[in-house]
Amino acid sequence: MLIKEHTASFLTFKLDNEVFAINVNKVLEILEMKPITKAPKAPAFMKGVINLRGNILPVVDTRNKFGMEEIPFTIDTCIVVLNIDTGNESLLIGAIVDSVQEVIEIPEEKIQPAPGIGIAFKEEFIKGMGKVDESFVMILNIDKVFSVENAFN
Repeated sequence: MLIKEHTASFLTFKLDNEVFAINVNKVLEILEMKPITKAPKAPAFMKGVINLRGNILPVVDTRNKFGMEEIPFTIDTCIVVLNIDTGNESLLIGAIVDSVQEVIEIPEEKIQPAPGIGIAFKEEFIKGMGKVDESFVMILNIDKVFSVENAFN
């Protein structure tokens, strides 16, 4: 009898030279950059809102959220539309990323806990580190990254 190993699918994207992964169940779609309407008195990482088929979609600058230097948008810059679980409700957020890479499958046994020391990002933001070939990808806990408690961090 063949035992199938449990794998999960992740969308990978880049910020600077780092590769991050989000469970594909959280990703609704990927949009090309479009004009963003600024929101007055919003935190620096909140770029504003866009019109998504008649609905208002808040857009977050993921580089800013992670404390990275702001850079001009390129042809590869895009908005990943995410379904965030706040605990009380689900909400849609657009996350600006430098570029989307690919969808990958990572077996559960190849996902290791995030290191606690020396990592540049908040530990609670990282669900684990996935080993892909000879490198690692940071698997984000996207609900925590964009949660209400972390709205001003």
